[in-house]
Amino acid sequence: MTSSQPGERGSALFLNASLTVILIGYLVVWLPGPAVGLQFIGVELGEWIKFLGVGASRNLLYLPPITLSLMILVNTAAWPNRRWQSWAARGLAVMVSLLAFPSIEAIRFEPSSEWLTRLLLIGLQLVVLVIAAIAAGKGPSRTRAILRWSTLLLVGVVGALLPSWGYFSVRPLVAEAVGLPIGVGLGVWMNGVGHLLTAAVSFANLRALWSENKQ
Repeated sequence: MTSSQPGERGSALFLNASLTVILIGYLVVWLPGPAVGLQFIGVELGEWIKFLGVGASRNLLYLPPITLSLMILVNTAAWPNRRWQSWAARGLAVMVSLLAFPSIEAIRFEPSSEWLTRLLLIGLQLVVLVIAAIAAGKGPSRTRAILRWSTLLLVGVVGALLPSWGYFSVRPLVAEAVGLPIGVGLGVWMNGVGHLLTAAVSFANLRALWSENKQ
């Protein structure tokens, strides 16, 4: 997965690795409960903690597939539309975002504050997909490269901080509910590392672009 956009500095490998770490991290344990029945992976945790009365703030735990999808889509803005890989990646991104899709029962019976934000964020992926496809057909551009890396940097930071904040906020509630200390699962750390690596790669490319502009 390479790019013809300016500002690329052999970062494709690191970027692909970071996105993979985020996906795997969401599918491994976030809540290492005291028993097997109380161990939840990232994709399960947001649904389970609603029974603790967390409210709409549990949407933060659904952010990783949303931010991952956004980063994949934004990255494909640097790829030619004629490549099948570009469209395969965009399709994958939309499917990943569906990990945050609320259940039909939730949509029918729960307040919209519990699920509407997630639906809107999933819909946003389709908007970004169209923008990425349009941008990809324009050829290399320093301005588009700056926008691309700036967006990846912002989403990387948001994706690292907000889900982690959401987890550490609900962790004491879970510990109180089960009456035992609760640790921090591998998935929480993988999510943070993956997003921060994306942010670091993006910052390095932005810095390279600024340096080129000064020469």
